[in-house]
Amino acid sequence: MQIDTMQIIYAATVRHPRANPSWCARIFDAKSARKGGIVRRAVRDVDREIGRAAFVEEVGRRGFHLIECGGQYIVICNSGQLVVHT
Repeated sequence: MQIDTMQIIYAATVRHPRANPSWCARIFDAKSARKGGIVRRAVRDVDREIGRAAFVEEVGRRGFHLIECGGQYIVICNSGQLVVHT
C-alpha cells in the first residue's frame, strides 16, 4: 500500500475540526470574554486547532459577533446589537 506524501503532511499539520475542544473553551473562559469584551486569535491558529467552521459555529452558538481582518479573528463577546461605523 502506497501512501501519498501530501496525505502524510496534511494529517500531521491539520487537526480534525473538533480535535481540541479545550482550546476553544479556554478562549471563552478568558476574563475579557466573561466580561463581555473581545478576544482575538490568529486565523491560522483557529484553523489548526479546531477548524474555521467549528469556530464560527461556536461563536454563533454563544450569540457573539465574529470579525475577520488581517489574518485575525476578533470575537466580540456580547450579544448586543452590532453597529459598524466607517
